[in-house]
Amino acid sequence: MPKSIPVDPQAFQQAGELAFPRIPLHAYARPFGAELVARGPKAMVDILRHMMIVREFETMLGAFKAKGSYADIPYVYKGPAHLSLGQEGAAVGAALALEPADHIFGSHRSHGEFIAKGLSAIAKLPEAELQRIMASHRDGALLRMVEQHLPPTPVTSTAENFLLFGLLAEIFMKADGFNGGMGGSMHAFFTPFGAYPNNAIVGASAGTATGAALRKKLAGEASITVSMSGDGSTGCGPVFEAMNFAAMAQYRTLWTDARPGGLPVLFFFSNNFYAMGGQTIGETMGWDRLSRIGAAVNPQALHAETVDGTNPLAVADAVARKRALLLEGKGPALLDVECYRSGGHSTTDANAYRTKEELALWEAHDPIAKFAAQLISAGVIDQAAVDAMKAEVASAMAAVTRAAVTAAAPVDVPADPTLIGRLMFSHEEIPVPAGEVKLLAPIETSARIRQDAKKARFGIGTDGQKLSAMRAITYRDGLFEAILHHMIHDERLIAYGEECREWGGAFGVYRGLSDILPYERLFNSPISEAAIVATAVGHAMEGGRTLIELMYGDFIGRAGDEIFNQMAKWQAMSAGILKVPVVLRCSVGSKYGAQHSQDWTALVAHIPGLKVLYPATPYDAKGLMASALSSEDPVVFFESQRLYDTVETFRPDGVPADYYRIAMGEPDVKRDGGHATVLTIGPSLYPALAAAQELEESHGLSLEVIDARSLVPFNYDPVIRSIEKTGHLLVVTEASERGSFAMTLAANLTRFAFGSLKSAPRVLGSPNWIVPGAEMETSYFPQADDIIEIVTSEFHPDKHSNRRGIRNWDDRTLARNGL
Repeated sequence: MPKSIPVDPQAFQQAGELAFPRIPLHAYARPFGAELVARGPKAMVDILRHMMIVREFETMLGAFKAKGSYADIPYVYKGPAHLSLGQEGAAVGAALALEPADHIFGSHRSHGEFIAKGLSAIAKLPEAELQRIMASHRDGALLRMVEQHLPPTPVTSTAENFLLFGLLAEIFMKADGFNGGMGGSMHAFFTPFGAYPNNAIVGASAGTATGAALRKKLAGEASITVSMSGDGSTGCGPVFEAMNFAAMAQYRTLWTDARPGGLPVLFFFSNNFYAMGGQTIGETMGWDRLSRIGAAVNPQALHAETVDGTNPLAVADAVARKRALLLEGKGPALLDVECYRSGGHSTTDANAYRTKEELALWEAHDPIAKFAAQLISAGVIDQAAVDAMKAEVASAMAAVTRAAVTAAAPVDVPADPTLIGRLMFSHEEIPVPAGEVKLLAPIETSARIRQDAKKARFGIGTDGQKLSAMRAITYRDGLFEAILHHMIHDERLIAYGEECREWGGAFGVYRGLSDILPYERLFNSPISEAAIVATAVGHAMEGGRTLIELMYGDFIGRAGDEIFNQMAKWQAMSAGILKVPVVLRCSVGSKYGAQHSQDWTALVAHIPGLKVLYPATPYDAKGLMASALSSEDPVVFFESQRLYDTVETFRPDGVPADYYRIAMGEPDVKRDGGHATVLTIGPSLYPALAAAQELEESHGLSLEVIDARSLVPFNYDPVIRSIEKTGHLLVVTEASERGSFAMTLAANLTRFAFGSLKSAPRVLGSPNWIVPGAEMETSYFPQADDIIEIVTSEFHPDKHSNRRGIRNWDDRTLARNGL
């Protein structure tokens, strides 16, 4: 189906000029008295108290790092402490305007934002709901701990103690922390209060918050998400990718069945004028005011404005106005919240890059002192009450700290050495819902589906000849059938990536889906690999399920953080609280040379927290894709471009038309043999089978060929049984040999089957140099002749004949030259 938005030269080739919206700077002008009347004296005092709580919490952490004690409580805190001293007005002001169902995604400097959002949620949630939340978290263990060690006082509540104790225990990486000690200072969160993960990677919250907003839009929720980061994050490409993704015009022009308008995400930049020691304005950035960058994203300039972050009321006013715009479908939005970090970037920062004079100038703009002065001037409170409140906050913080130090249990890894490892995966699968979701048209109307229905399910004809891809179900078709089944039965699942809709995916896997799926379920993303993956993670965190595609596996490098630090780690860093059901499809290319034909399976398999699949046959592709889409764990699904037209030749019944799953982690014996075991990864299966055929015919040697199918997890038992029979092992991969996953398999199998091996295992991969173009590929990727050479020269030298392959180099000499 072609594009429905015409590109008319008459509309574009006209003289004129672009106009940009005016961006307000510090436009808040509401009299303090009017705020007092609107909010009431108690709420105004609470704002001051909340800022004091944030300040005292950060002061406490700073004291532990600097002196090893706080309020005469000794403790050796080994972790990081990126404090937000001076930024309390921004955090508390934002939380004041947000509802519990609004979700914030923080940065590495987000203790204050976490606390402010938690205190705001506590104030706004009904008491019964608040009690339910606390009692249900970890079956009430944290609540019982708080009730035992922190009884409420006239100025504190159980809920506040629950919030502060759970956060501090997490920062101390105690088992009683909100996330079981797996997140720590820079990754803490508590979703029932609307505080989603803080993030140690600068700007990473932009993509996840955008994905979370996508889920809220699709689910029709009347709430927003907030990406909280600093001014330094505007130097990060993924932040701009996320803002563009959030502002895509298709939400208004093409998504006719979804909640109208752009994504309900607010990009909230706590602009403290410094990115670590680099001064953003005048040094490391080109903008003069951060809000200016909104003009580069869409005609509305992201409704950007600059706000006084030292005034919580100004921040609350701006956030409330942006929130209203977002709920009207006019998002996304951007706030440049100017504040000042009075402390260093971290506790080891000596502030050498700032002058004492500058620090002194900002003391007069301290948000707590300034707001207290306004309350005193308005007669709401006097100085003695302010001093008493500060003392009460300090006393309450000392009680929380003492409990966290003395009562919170550590994570006892020695007693349970695999504890952290078990958190990496849930190994859970969902049943596919029985009912069908809303479609544009019945599936029978799709020409692709009608054509596939006429194909043979087995790839060998009655005459014994292999059928063409036009006549039999292919690898591409197997993937399509599994994806189709999930897409038409699970409304939580959405699919997107580059060229996924009208084009049908770069390699035709999705061809036909655009006929039956609405835009909000299947859409084209920008060429923004980081945003594709990051938004998928955020969408999944919010309860969605996401199928995304990177056109080439080589583009993993453009989404490295999002795959390796976001997609892979949140399940473990949340102690299993969060689920990240994301399937990332990556094609492994051919013919396009060094930047488009690399096998990066080892790179992905090296990262804990990712399941990694690489099927080589249509039957396996369909069954493993079904398992991947059913999994509650993140999965990277590799597909060789050279296999898309492959037909099924191993199973006489062919590829079942009905839905089925194949368990991840189980290698499959594709050919029985007794003289050597050949374990293959991905498309290397086929040269191995060709070599096996020739060796049997010409040398009387039978190879047992085993297709790995899955890299993570991997069951070694079938391969060990084969080695016990054959005594020899060759692992074949198209990845560069050095550091390949084949090396890991060979090393482990040497240990596991050492007593059965008659010779050292061998790995055959691609050479350790760049992938050449199409004309030279057969000299690069392992071929049948290379396999025959190894088997006859190293495993069965009595069968060796003249060398046929071209790999006549000496590996040790190459290694000395970096090859």
